Amino acid sequence: MQRGISYEGVIAQAFRDSFAKLDPRIQMRNPVMFVVEVGTVVTLVLSVWPTAFGPAGGPERLYDIIVTVVLFVTLLFANFAEGLAEGRGRAQAQSLRRTKSDTIAHRIDADGRSLGDAVATSLRLGDMVRVEAGEIIPTDGEIVRGVASIDESAITGESAPVIREAGGDFSSVTGGTRVLSDWIEMRVTVEPGKSFLDRMIALVEGAERQKTPNELALTVLLAALTLIFLVVVDTLAPMASFLHAAIPMATLIALLVCLIPTTIGALLSAIGIAGMDRVIRFNIIAKSGKAVEAAGDVDTLILDKTGTITLGNRMADAFLPMPGVDEEAMLRACLLASYYDETPEGRSIVELARKLGQDAAESETAGATAIAFSAETRRSGIVLADGKEISKGAVDVIRKLAEREGAQIPPELDSYTAQIARSGGTPLAVVADAQLLGVIHLKDIIKPGMKERFDALRRIGIRTIMVTGDNPLTAETIAREAGVDDFIAEAKPEDKMRRIREEQAQGKLVAMTGDGTNDAPALAQADVGLAMNSGTSAAKEAGNMVDLDSDPTKLIEVVSIGKQLLITRGAITTFSIANDVAKYFAIIPAMFLGAIPALGALNIMHLTSPQSAILSALIFNALIIPALIPLALRGVRYVPMGATQMLQRNILIYGFGGVITPFVGIKLIDLALTALGLAHI
Repeated sequence: MQRGISYEGVIAQAFRDSFAKLDPRIQMRNPVMFVVEVGTVVTLVLSVWPTAFGPAGGPERLYDIIVTVVLFVTLLFANFAEGLAEGRGRAQAQSLRRTKSDTIAHRIDADGRSLGDAVATSLRLGDMVRVEAGEIIPTDGEIVRGVASIDESAITGESAPVIREAGGDFSSVTGGTRVLSDWIEMRVTVEPGKSFLDRMIALVEGAERQKTPNELALTVLLAALTLIFLVVVDTLAPMASFLHAAIPMATLIALLVCLIPTTIGALLSAIGIAGMDRVIRFNIIAKSGKAVEAAGDVDTLILDKTGTITLGNRMADAFLPMPGVDEEAMLRACLLASYYDETPEGRSIVELARKLGQDAAESETAGATAIAFSAETRRSGIVLADGKEISKGAVDVIRKLAEREGAQIPPELDSYTAQIARSGGTPLAVVADAQLLGVIHLKDIIKPGMKERFDALRRIGIRTIMVTGDNPLTAETIAREAGVDDFIAEAKPEDKMRRIREEQAQGKLVAMTGDGTNDAPALAQADVGLAMNSGTSAAKEAGNMVDLDSDPTKLIEVVSIGKQLLITRGAITTFSIANDVAKYFAIIPAMFLGAIPALGALNIMHLTSPQSAILSALIFNALIIPALIPLALRGVRYVPMGATQMLQRNILIYGFGGVITPFVGIKLIDLALTALGLAHI
């Protein structure tokens, strides 16, 4: 969903928000940064009134002022990170709002009589609306009469129109989309302000974003670490007094800010907001951040076969003539039987026959009439001008048709049918004037790359289960070719629900896709339920995510996004805590070097002076926040691998890197302070 977003405007707004978020009521939501803000206020008071907390001494006032400025900048950088993440969401929301203008709705009664026009925002649940070609659908609803081609690009970003009609699983429409042809009469299914477009706007704005369980747990951990370091730093003052080494208040505050996990504390909210933003960029509405994080912890994926694992349209793969039937005559009969068949299966039969050298002459089809397919007859075909009838259809239907005309059924029919079924295909029999000519092999084509994707999921411990209405033999063949771990054949809605509960009873998190009303119970039961936007309102209400592109394979992408969110949070947390090691070596020796000269051995960076060591560590602590903002917003690249490999990779890159980077950064800042003459203030 790429919309026109002014990033200059986003940055400017984030800068303004950095100051607005200094409000203590906002900072209190983040215990780490609240401690930094309190420390900033204390050092500011010391800068103005040096004796506010006791006799003045130690460093000059300039030192207190520099500490105050650095702490203040640290707060601004943290607020800027969150503001930038929120700003991207607001920019998208403004773009979405442009599609939700004051659309005029043509209200009607239950019988279709006009009740006059009204603004879309005044519509209520249950109201009836008529929408004609060229008009905007005013809000979410269910089509009760009519059929229309609808442009959903304003919501999904996809330019290809879709067909929506009353009844079935494709009757749901979304506000903000445009009717391209024909007309529909729809019933409003949402209250004002509760449409999917409204939810999407609220989601991307992120202003009222609730913290997820994992984020809350991490916040508690950060608060505990902050409290521990607060106690530790508080004990240093009496210890210094005992050693006759005075420690200025500003130095104690600097030490506290450097040791508490300020990096992850500053970026925690931005990581969560950016994770939700990545979901939106995949054209998925997540009703809560919890659903996104749950996707990252999923153990089992339940996927429909048709349209997800396979292309969904069965394609002609081979023509098998009966013994004694000329192959060319068989091919020609298949071509003619599908001449008027506009289904993907019918078009594939015509295409394959033409590839094999057959084509229908215009004179041959002149005056011909089509035999339309219906659920009752289960066959289709053509009646030529000379009265010859050629048709194709389900094997049992064509068999009965031939037997009714007294034709002999070759035993090869059963063997061909069984052979195709064993390979996971669908057989269609072909008959011409009661003569059984052969069998068409329709094959459900597995989407390219699916086997590799399932292999990657298996490597990270995710089990895949295919759900299909096919018979067990066909289901087993498709499952084997696709590389899924298990399958449910001849599946009914209750079978999906039962399997989800069985997996959850074993302590596993389950994700599944669905689009029909019969999928709603299973979508609601699953930990991650991805409903298709093309599906019914019941399915969309039951799921905790809605895919605006109606692509069932996105469930695999959702899992990757969830894992990327968790990995990013874990990586920056590891980096933040590892940072403290270097800061410890910078500040502790500087604080006690006068009273305990032996601590000089810990000054492995050979910093110029105690003041320079403390300021260098504090400045590095501030600068590392904006340096990591791009990583927090973009996310750590997710590579499918086992949990042990992932842990080793994170420790190597972000743990080891988190220790080494501050040593380099603090030393460079110390050299800069020395060059500026600020090392001995």
